[in-house]
Amino acid sequence: MSARSRLCVLLTALAAFTTGLSAPVSAQTVAPHTVVLDGTRLQRTKVRLDHGDPQLRRAVRALTSRADKWLDQGPWTVVDKPRPAPGGDVHDYLSQAPYWWPSQPPAADNPWGCPYVQRDGERNPEVDSGTDRQDVEKTFDSAYDLSLAWYYTGEKRYAEKAGQVLRAWFLDPATRMNPNLDHAQFIPCRYDGRAIGIIDFSQSYTGIVDALALLDTGAPGWSRKDRTGMARWNSDFLGWLKDSDFGKQEGAAANNHGTFYDMLLAGLACATGDTALARRTVLDARSKRVAPQIAPDGSQPQELARTRSWHYSTFDLVAYTRLAAIGRHVGVDLWAYRGPDGQSLFKAVDYLLPAATGSAAWPHPELEFLRYAATDVVHAAADAGDARARRAVPKLAAPPGGDLWALRPAAEQLDSIAG
Repeated sequence: MSARSRLCVLLTALAAFTTGLSAPVSAQTVAPHTVVLDGTRLQRTKVRLDHGDPQLRRAVRALTSRADKWLDQGPWTVVDKPRPAPGGDVHDYLSQAPYWWPSQPPAADNPWGCPYVQRDGERNPEVDSGTDRQDVEKTFDSAYDLSLAWYYTGEKRYAEKAGQVLRAWFLDPATRMNPNLDHAQFIPCRYDGRAIGIIDFSQSYTGIVDALALLDTGAPGWSRKDRTGMARWNSDFLGWLKDSDFGKQEGAAANNHGTFYDMLLAGLACATGDTALARRTVLDARSKRVAPQIAPDGSQPQELARTRSWHYSTFDLVAYTRLAAIGRHVGVDLWAYRGPDGQSLFKAVDYLLPAATGSAAWPHPELEFLRYAATDVVHAAADAGDARARRAVPKLAAPPGGDLWALRPAAEQLDSIAG
């Protein structure tokens, strides 16, 4: 690997070293080489926690409460679904389009009730059975929560469970997932898979990349073989994401799908040492994503057109703020960008503030308004220097389970719905 390709890792390592000069470093106070989370910030948070910061202790109790619930669940595997993906390989990931419904009652000669018709924003319960979608979400969420809980507490049960979950889904030959999304969000009797199914992973997989970085700081039970295996899986998956027809189609999407694709591409590139691709992806997002997708007033017209306009407006900003965090590792300040008509990430977050703080109603269609959906993206803008967002933080609604921003300062879609 060239010196240029090591930049993502070296920047974080240098920051970790300089932080260590002025702060005592204990067993797990190593700055992880994360790609979305700020590893140096996590390191400092761990030091403060070790010194008894009461606010952080409360946050850790909320985090470990989440992690504890995973200890007696899973692991989940891609081979557990009742029937394989089209093509017959049980190791291929399979999910079903969430907003497509049968138009006919199932019958012997039409078991799916085809043709399927779209009902935007209305989730077909079929998608939660018979595919891998729910299991992969549990894999993502549990590995992230457990890895964070181990990093902050040092309790090996969290690390050991995270390792078990990751090995079952990605590494064990009998149960591993093939590194492709050829059959994501299929529509019965219509498509065996679709490019937009990539969002099943782009939505959350960078959390796995950061979980791996946390475990790599010395987690018990997480071996060199595990690290090598996951590095290979990520490299293979990045190759599929770049070169497959589905990857190219998703990269060309002009709405939140394109933003999330860029975020996943840049995150995987940074994690696997392709700094040039990571940097180019973040730089290109300025004119390719921010300028055309965000209006001068900060609204996101394509997301406002949805029946879940609040959800999708916050959802797209989760991708943008995480992409901006990746940009920090490769020397690009996406927050500083201003489009030709003044478009910016700051304006997009500020557009949400009246509804996010409860001072005004959300003036667009929304089937299920949940104020806390904006909490993380407002935190992200505040941390990036937005004065209006900073003033709004005390007025935000805490998501279920508590506000964990102090421990994992990277936006998540807190009201997540699939699709």
